[in-house]
Amino acid sequence: MKGMASKKLVFLTGSGISAESGLKTFRDADGLWEGYNVYDVATPEAWERDPAMVLEFYNLRRKGLLAAQPNEAHLALARLEEKYGVSIVTQNIDDLHERAGSSKIVHLHGELRKARSSVDSSLVYPIAGWELNLGQKCELGSQLRPDVVWFGEAVPLMDLAEELVQAADILVVIGTSLQVRPAANLAHIFDRQKPLFVIDPGELPLARAPNTTFIKEKAVSGVAKLIEKYL
Repeated sequence: MKGMASKKLVFLTGSGISAESGLKTFRDADGLWEGYNVYDVATPEAWERDPAMVLEFYNLRRKGLLAAQPNEAHLALARLEEKYGVSIVTQNIDDLHERAGSSKIVHLHGELRKARSSVDSSLVYPIAGWELNLGQKCELGSQLRPDVVWFGEAVPLMDLAEELVQAADILVVIGTSLQVRPAANLAHIFDRQKPLFVIDPGELPLARAPNTTFIKEKAVSGVAKLIEKYL
């Protein structure tokens, strides 16, 4: 598949691509995310019950993110823009793809380094440091919340992600279990007459169709193999 400069590549990325930058996922410890039950900090009910704990949880994640750096997998995806039309659809809320230099990124689950009004989701603000605390309000006077999509909330950019996947010439899935819906549906709406690559050291729930290539490695080594052998 050499010489496909006009091809549209879409990368569907999950926590596995950021794990090699030191960012942990709640899947690492049976639903616990560094000591927190994810349903106690990532649902609308948790926000109503204890907003201070929710803010503390995301402050710690943000602090860790600011100390992390993009890894070679992030950087390699950014470099591919020199040859291909590259779009990234990520389930991650970190900004490592941006910092690596990728220019077209759809954050399905929101962005950790942004806050939004708790009464008007269109009011979104950047967070300069790592803290977002009680008492910080939007221009309407409501408490700011993390600009992330919690369990039980709609995924506002899902339609855009579906359009990108359906228009792609090649889809590459990296570091996602494909178990969190609706994002997991994206791999299944892709035209299976076209090449699909899956980079993950584990077994994923995808039918082994003729045009599917499994690279059973972590993100950094798997992306390097993808580029060396197939792109």
